[in-house]
Amino acid sequence: MSAVVRNAGPGRPKDLEKRAAILAAAKRLFLERMYDAVSMDAIAGEAGVSKLTVYSHFKDKESLFEAAVEAKCEEQLPAAIFRSGVPEEDIGERLRRIARGFHGLVTSPEAIELFRVMAAQAQSNPEMAQRFYEAGPKRALAEMEAVFRDAVDKGQLEMDDPRRSAGHFFCLLKGEMHMQRLIGCCEALEARECEAHVDSVVRLFLRAYLPR
Repeated sequence: MSAVVRNAGPGRPKDLEKRAAILAAAKRLFLERMYDAVSMDAIAGEAGVSKLTVYSHFKDKESLFEAAVEAKCEEQLPAAIFRSGVPEEDIGERLRRIARGFHGLVTSPEAIELFRVMAAQAQSNPEMAQRFYEAGPKRALAEMEAVFRDAVDKGQLEMDDPRRSAGHFFCLLKGEMHMQRLIGCCEALEARECEAHVDSVVRLFLRAYLPR
């Protein structure tokens, strides 16, 4: 009996490599230039692929931008970081793990530059600002809300509005450092100071929401 030869379907290694190269190129160019100044041709050239290949992975520039934001978030704040490592993981350690990842993400040079780009684009391209919000901040908020709901169900925390508390948690973590980074008056962040900030936010939250 002759062997049946099947062509490799979508997702084969070369396709995955090209997709990764396209995303890497998109992240670089969207940060270096204003969104409107980046073309699919430029991204294809930067990635070393044809424009047809770019369109075979992403239907338009908007979808590629959204995927690039999601990829950046996944690098430093992967969905797995929100999951409990062990069934009875200490809630304080869980929050510290998430807090370190989030703080590292939002204060990274790439994220700071992306925030600046989005602020500059806000009035002229509100749809793009909305795409950025949904691909990055909104996703993280939903994950954090799920963490708090899980902790409430386990009796580890007491809170009336996990969604609002998730927003408070992230805003506190961004704190003064994020604002300083955005306006360019704080270029280097010492690891010791970052850890102290993260720990202070977690301790504040635990004092507010640990069961009485």
